[in-house]
Amino acid sequence: MKSPAPDHLPAALEPVRDRLLRAARTDAEELLARADREAEALLDEARAQAAAILDDARHQGETDATQGRTAELTRVRRTIRARELGVRRQAYEELCRRATERVRGLRNTADYPAIRDRLHRRARQLLGPDAELAEHPGGGFVAQAPGRRVDCTLDALAARALDRLGAEAESLWAP
Repeated sequence: MKSPAPDHLPAALEPVRDRLLRAARTDAEELLARADREAEALLDEARAQAAAILDDARHQGETDATQGRTAELTRVRRTIRARELGVRRQAYEELCRRATERVRGLRNTADYPAIRDRLHRRARQLLGPDAELAEHPGGGFVAQAPGRRVDCTLDALAARALDRLGAEAESLWAP
């Protein structure tokens, strides 16, 4: 049996990639909506804290108020930014988790034997016929040859697909 040319592999995986991207976008939209609600609640809380801090600062005198306001606004902005980044990090981690789950779910589809065969051929193609292949419990293969290792697992496939999204992934939950 002849292995497909390397340039045919990406086209063969295009339906998987498309399904993964659609599922990731759907999941990201859900995460974005939740992250927006959480971020808005955090912003409201931070604004309320900032307003209270500003009121207290006004009572301490004009000079102290100016210095205190500047320091507190900076602190509040940093707190808001830290919380926003935390929410974004959580959204991205959740996107990664869900994308990996979805791709692992391919093991339970009628398409999995063909996907498994393509991953097996790809590992052999990259490392040669003498490579040792081990089936991964999450799906796909890990192949090893002296001094080299190839990860052709479903988890790695999902991670590479998310990596290819690059900055586009962040746009899913950015304001």
